[in-house]
Amino acid sequence: MKKALKIMGTILLLVFIAIQLYQPAPNVDKGQPATTDFMQTYSDMPAEIKMIIQTSCYDCHSNHTNYEWYDYIQPARSLLVEKHIKEAKEDLNFSEWNSYSQRKQKRLITSIKKQIETKKMPMSSYTLMHHNAKLNNVQIKLLTQWLETQE
Repeated sequence: MKKALKIMGTILLLVFIAIQLYQPAPNVDKGQPATTDFMQTYSDMPAEIKMIIQTSCYDCHSNHTNYEWYDYIQPARSLLVEKHIKEAKEDLNFSEWNSYSQRKQKRLITSIKKQIETKKMPMSSYTLMHHNAKLNNVQIKLLTQWLETQE
């Protein structure tokens, strides 16, 4: 029985190590500068607002994800991280902001404001591991006030 458990454990360990060799393409657009279209559109944005958006939104909602070491561990990378990024970018991609119509941009600004006010964004599953992305009440107020001026 002990020998069977050791063999099973060894096999599971080898499978775990083997799946680490598969890494999906990272969400990093090397063809674009670090400043995305959203930041270019609102180039007069206060530095504090820019920092809040980049820290709390860009990893999922742009083509420029800053991966942590644990984001490379499979199968979580394929099943969670990349899935969340793909779904987030389908809703809003700051890197493609200028490709949206003016009407859609206004709707997205309103939606972003509402999501932040109701504390639905950034997602708690994200801020659990990315503590610096969690918005405090002062940041929420600053960001929502700025978004109101853009509506």
